[in-house]
Amino acid sequence: MSEGPANGRAAEPRRRIYAVWGVPPETQAYALAKYSRSSQGMLESIAELSEQRAAEFLETFYFQYGHSSIADLAHVAVALENVSILAAIKVVDEQVWDGQERSTRYQNFNRSRYHVPEAVVASGLEAEYRAEADALFVAYRELAGGLAGALMDVVPRPAGMDEGEYGRTLRARAFDVARYVLPLATRTSVGQVTSARVLERQISRLLADPLPECRLIGEELREACQRPAEAPLLRKAGVEGPLMETAAAPTLVKYTAPAAHPPAAYAALAAAAARLLDGAAPPPFRAVELGEVGPLEQEVVATLLYRVDGGRRSYRQLQEAVAALPAGEVARLLELAVADRGRHDGLLREHQAGYPLAFDIVMDVGAFRDMHRHRRCVQVVRDPDPGDGFDSPEEVFAAGLGEEGLRLARERGLLDRYRAALERAFAAVTALQPRLGAEALYLLPMAARIRALFKMDYAQAVYIAELRTGPTGHFSYRRVAWAMHQALAERHPLLAAGVRATDPYAVVDLLRR
Repeated sequence: MSEGPANGRAAEPRRRIYAVWGVPPETQAYALAKYSRSSQGMLESIAELSEQRAAEFLETFYFQYGHSSIADLAHVAVALENVSILAAIKVVDEQVWDGQERSTRYQNFNRSRYHVPEAVVASGLEAEYRAEADALFVAYRELAGGLAGALMDVVPRPAGMDEGEYGRTLRARAFDVARYVLPLATRTSVGQVTSARVLERQISRLLADPLPECRLIGEELREACQRPAEAPLLRKAGVEGPLMETAAAPTLVKYTAPAAHPPAAYAALAAAAARLLDGAAPPPFRAVELGEVGPLEQEVVATLLYRVDGGRRSYRQLQEAVAALPAGEVARLLELAVADRGRHDGLLREHQAGYPLAFDIVMDVGAFRDMHRHRRCVQVVRDPDPGDGFDSPEEVFAAGLGEEGLRLARERGLLDRYRAALERAFAAVTALQPRLGAEALYLLPMAARIRALFKMDYAQAVYIAELRTGPTGHFSYRRVAWAMHQALAERHPLLAAGVRATDPYAVVDLLRR
């Protein structure tokens, strides 16, 4: 019989804090989940575990008993390379998401080229589609080089600045403007790290997306989680065996299917919106408008209609229309939104209501891609519409290049080159849309405006105003964030008084990044 401690008391457990590396995501989820069901530590749980046992555990507790939080414990890193910008916008439209996309500021996109949908090839319109996409890439190449040259002619290199840094900085400023002629078909890459629960929802959403490329991405994303994951560092180290044959999340994504509820709800609501809003024209362009605060039921209905409205109407316009509806009609619209909701379906994103600040923003696609990163907001995003047009080329050039850069760009014909490229692209999309539907949007340039509703609390509004108006940011989203700050100040002057926002209309040092 062994002796206990000298004082007769049982030994106190030793505190252990450690990091774990090299464990497959589903095994990690199992080991963490066992904290609620076992006194074992994580290392002990992992040591006794096989992949088969982890899969059996997940089958029971995740799928049969519905303990969805278990999937939050498995995190998966995924690369999605050479997808179109249009599809990437939809891929990253998750609220609990971490990742990065290729920057149009620091990379030249001439090498990646563009996506050609299978439907375009099958329709006999491939030559016309390629001609329009090629024209935009030619304009991009000419503008990127020409604008960089113009900036170097008007912005002298400081004595203490390295010539390489000087050239890189001015080329980045040139890309800030030239990127606007890149079509949404341009190939980009996205790297993401998400929990398996977010990944499962993302796959189901993409599988149901109207855009065929997104449905293919959803299928390939599911397959990528079920086959052996890439392990370059292990391979480099010469590791062999089961760890090299481990899939990222084979069990947690195995039952993913196209999300049925949201498309059905949006279709029913779109029909109702067309009936209720027939004849109401969209309002004059306004970059940022702060919605009104009203009854919660009316906010939810206005947000639902905002998502599906094909008439390019503003959020405030929809709020006014809903406020005029009889209570019975409001109730009917609320019922439509949940009529097809299945047992495991959550509420729609549009049901996330009660936020005091709702900014209706119309901005170019380039600025939107940066604003889209603010995950603490509830974002309701519409597809870009050629009817929303694009910002004044003179304003864009002045904001991105300064007044002297604008003058020289105008003298060298670069301003007219930019305007002609955009006008040609918008005309092509308008002509092709009746035949290609949503896939005609691939030919919209990044200068195209997109409308999105951003709901948030006060702290997030301050965060965006202070971060996104900073002088080193892109001029487009700086102006959007400034307009948000101005709208906040107009309604809540005391709350806006202490916000450290930077006026983007002040003179900018083009050599500062």
